[in-house]
Amino acid sequence: MADRQTLPEQSQRPAAWGRWIRLALWAAILVGAVLLSKWLVLILLIAIGLWPLSLVTGLVILALISIRRGGWTWMKGWLAARIRGLTVPALSVLTALIVGAVVIIATDQAVYKALGEGLFGEAIKLALANLGRAYGALYEGALGSPVKIMQALGKWSQGEGLKPVLSALRGPSDSLVQSVPYIFAGLAVALGFRAGLFNIGAEGQIGIGWLAAVLVGFSVSGLPAAVHLPLAIVAGAVAAGVWAGIAGFLKARTGAHEVITTIMLNYVVFRLSDWLLCGPLEHTQGTCRTKEILPSAYLPRFLDHPVTVHWGFVLSLIAAALVGWFLFRTIWGFELRTVGANPSAARYGGMSVAKNFVLAMFLSGCLAGLAGAAQGLGITHNIALGFRAGYGFDSIALALLGKSHPTGVVGASLLFGMLRAGASRMQSVAGIPTEIVQIVQSLVIIFIAAPAIIRSLFRLGAPKREEIEVTVFSRGWGA
Repeated sequence: MADRQTLPEQSQRPAAWGRWIRLALWAAILVGAVLLSKWLVLILLIAIGLWPLSLVTGLVILALISIRRGGWTWMKGWLAARIRGLTVPALSVLTALIVGAVVIIATDQAVYKALGEGLFGEAIKLALANLGRAYGALYEGALGSPVKIMQALGKWSQGEGLKPVLSALRGPSDSLVQSVPYIFAGLAVALGFRAGLFNIGAEGQIGIGWLAAVLVGFSVSGLPAAVHLPLAIVAGAVAAGVWAGIAGFLKARTGAHEVITTIMLNYVVFRLSDWLLCGPLEHTQGTCRTKEILPSAYLPRFLDHPVTVHWGFVLSLIAAALVGWFLFRTIWGFELRTVGANPSAARYGGMSVAKNFVLAMFLSGCLAGLAGAAQGLGITHNIALGFRAGYGFDSIALALLGKSHPTGVVGASLLFGMLRAGASRMQSVAGIPTEIVQIVQSLVIIFIAAPAIIRSLFRLGAPKREEIEVTVFSRGWGA
């Protein structure tokens, strides 16, 4: 009898040991990734810059895997399952770029002058040359020049060091850096959408998070970086979360619509920051700028200048994974999504609608605050008057483009980050105003929001039932 009782205990020991071994392996992988982070990021930037070669390499690896999984049939099914949902977004970007090209040609004064003189061939030649220069600059600013990257890698192999490679990788680096606040802010709005709340106050919440993180960054001294940096990040997140929670509380207690309250809170942040930065927090009179944060609060960069990718990018990906886990793998996330889909049914099922409103707005604000903290601790190292860059308002489009799903938000954020990084080079090299890129972004949003336009233009069939995803992102007034 005693032997029978010990059998379950003995059978549980291998399972427990297996869990500990898996945890140890994951811990070892994590430590190894941190130690090799510099080289991993370098490989990532090279892969982005040489994306055609990376794509071919990926397909070759997939083909080798398919040999053991079922051959061409398995590979075709695997690719179809993942590409099917990307067809409309990819064609939307292509169509937006075509329309943007028409705008560039239509606003070129040199083309008008040639047409006025009757030189139609010269006008077409000028238009195509300017268009090629503009989009070439946009591409190089966003993804770098593959030729220059290959040349730099050749110099590195000859012992000239990493400096030429880093210079050639500035484009991919800027794209990733620009995508960081987009990812955080897009996740913030997407999480609110999942709860049926329209958080239009991400811009102000970014400002509060930025301000709080920088304030802790320069006012708290004597701490090691392992304590100071997390403290500044948490301060930025919590401050923005509490600020957004005001709108959630008003929604829960009085029914005040979050669109109105978050817009009003935006203006409170703008005016409050104007007073603080030109008054109590101003470091040098006339600059309306705080002092620099202490080095212990810097978000470390992976590589030397001009590559500016910092650990905020990794934190944004971790945040996306955590938001996905929270929404789709936890009871709290299930309740939040249920409240967003049907508050009456959620209330009938015993869920607290008011609590979920406050929780959703608090978490949404925390994510937006992380966007500000990443900018303040990783890029500017201070906060100055006029810090607003429109990330909060663009995040609404990102959440819609990503269908309020973390993976979709990350993809849309990377796209917008590339366009934003390429816009500055397009302006400096080709003399094309950055507003052209904003037109392209707007058109991408329109085409993805109305996929019937793209399906009609390119004669695509009707979407399959499983491809249709409807996301509740707002309800009527007083709901």
